[in-house]
Amino acid sequence: MEHETHDHPTGHAGPEDHTGHADHEGHKGHAGHSDHTSHTGHTDHSDHSDHSDHTDHSGHGGHSDHGEAHGGGASWGMAAKATLHCLTGCAIGEVLGMIIGTALGWGNAQTMVLAIALAFFFGYALTLRGVLAAGLDFRSAFKVALAADTLSIAVMEIVDNGVLLLVPGAMDAHLDAPLFWGALAFAFAIAFVVTTPVNKWLIGRGKGHAVVHRYHH
Repeated sequence: MEHETHDHPTGHAGPEDHTGHADHEGHKGHAGHSDHTSHTGHTDHSDHSDHSDHTDHSGHGGHSDHGEAHGGGASWGMAAKATLHCLTGCAIGEVLGMIIGTALGWGNAQTMVLAIALAFFFGYALTLRGVLAAGLDFRSAFKVALAADTLSIAVMEIVDNGVLLLVPGAMDAHLDAPLFWGALAFAFAIAFVVTTPVNKWLIGRGKGHAVVHRYHH
């Protein structure tokens, strides 16, 4: 008896058809991961080289201006202003001392001592007024005035009175004599010229009127 051969549906193409799985080769598309080489774009981080712009901090060189009060050398304008401040106090004290000494009939030596004492008094007083206005108590303000003006006033008085002694007849001239005022003006001018470099040197080292400037800013 003949058995009919059962034709298997060709749809079962057999195991060979599983070669269709070869389409998995499409996974080769994962080779696209090679596109990760685009990460080379991270080389743009090289733009961080822009940090070189931080050299702009050189602008902080402006801080060198502080050198005027901390050893870098004060300006002549600052020194002249400090000397003028000192000269004002000295002039008030000296003129007042000479007026008092003349009125009392004192001799030249006594009158000069009084004039110098009053020069220091008014020199300190002008500084005290400004420092007290900044809020310091009297004791602290007085210490600031001593530190700021002592050497400056001392130099000014030595030069000033030395010039007056050298000008013939200046110490014996009366207050109403042109010689007295002319000699005094000349003595103050010389004292100003000599004292200004001293104040420049002091301020440039954070001393003298540099001490006062801390309370004016």
